[in-house]
Amino acid sequence: MRRCPITSRTRPHHVDFGSHDSPDSTTKMADAEAVKALGGLLNGIAQRVYYGNSEITEELLKDELYPDVPQEEFRALYEKMRGLLKSVAVADMDQTQLEAFLTAQTCKHGGGGTSSEQAAALARFWKGHRARVRESLLAQSRWEPALRGLSWRVDLQTATSRGQTSNSPVALVELELGRNGQDSEFVCLEFDDVKINQVLKKMSEIQESIDSIVHHS
Repeated sequence: MRRCPITSRTRPHHVDFGSHDSPDSTTKMADAEAVKALGGLLNGIAQRVYYGNSEITEELLKDELYPDVPQEEFRALYEKMRGLLKSVAVADMDQTQLEAFLTAQTCKHGGGGTSSEQAAALARFWKGHRARVRESLLAQSRWEPALRGLSWRVDLQTATSRGQTSNSPVALVELELGRNGQDSEFVCLEFDDVKINQVLKKMSEIQESIDSIVHHS
C-alpha cells in the first residue's frame, strides 16, 4: 500500500557547538513539535472520517507521527482527538464558540481534560479546514440521488391512453437526478389537474411542517 505522509518528520543530527539550549527554549521546541504532530493527526482523522480517504489508517498515522508511543496510548490519543474534532465539526463552531469550547476543555481536571498543545493544534486545524469539513458533512447528510434540477411545461392532451379524444391540459415535469460524482438521470412525469392539486396539497403540508420546526428552533 502506498504510504501517504501526513506531516514531515525530521530527525536533526546533534551537533555540539559548546553551548546548550536553555530549558525554556527546549520546552518551546518540544511544544512546537507536539502541536505539529497533533496537527498531522487531526489532518489524518479528517482525511479518513470526513474526506473518504481509506488509505489513511490508524496504523499509518501511528507509524508516521508517533512511532515510539505504545499502541494503547496512541489509541487513546486518537479517540480523544477524533471526539474533539467531531464535537467542533457537528456544531460548526465559529471562532468565539471554539475558544469557549477549548477553554472549558482545558479547565477539566483528570484524564478527560485537554492539554494546551491539543487545544492549539485543534484551533489551528479548524481555522484552515472548517469550510471543507462542513461541506463534507452536508454531502454525507444528503439523500442520494439528489434533485439537481426541475423543468416543466403545460400541454394539451389530445388523446387518452385508451385512444379516447381529450383536450385536457396536462403538466409535463422533468426531474434531473444525480449522485455525487456521477452523471445526471432524467425522470419525466405527467400530471393532470387532479394530480397537480394533490401534489400541491402535499407540498403545502411539507412547508407547514418545516415552518413549525424553524419557528421552534
